[in-house]
Amino acid sequence: MFLKNILLASIGLSAGGVIAAGLFAFITAIGIVPRLAGKTHTAGHARLYEDCIVLGAGTGNAVQLFHLPMAGGWPVLAVFGLCAGVFVGCLIMSLAETLDAVPVMTRRLRLAVGFQYIILSLALGKCAGSLAAVFLGIGT
Repeated sequence: MFLKNILLASIGLSAGGVIAAGLFAFITAIGIVPRLAGKTHTAGHARLYEDCIVLGAGTGNAVQLFHLPMAGGWPVLAVFGLCAGVFVGCLIMSLAETLDAVPVMTRRLRLAVGFQYIILSLALGKCAGSLAAVFLGIGT
């Protein structure tokens, strides 16, 4: 029984490590940190961005794995949700720029102006869907 638990723990930790390495390789490949540092003109703090990504991933894993309570209640959860949303938004926009999806979409839709409103409407729709899932239980 003890050897079985050790084997299962080893397999679980190894699989988690491989998935985490793949995610960080993906983040590095699409260049999210240099793009974020370039857009905000804070290239000197690129190491801080990397450290925050790794710290956030590790903390999120520990909270999920060990079911740690979130001290601070809903204000802390709201700040966490905002930060997670900003991260996912930056990740998606970096991927879209890497794949050159944005210029192709603007040419196909023949957009000269107003592209920022399309992005805003997508973000607001995502926000509304998340709020409906959390507060109304829709989609769960």
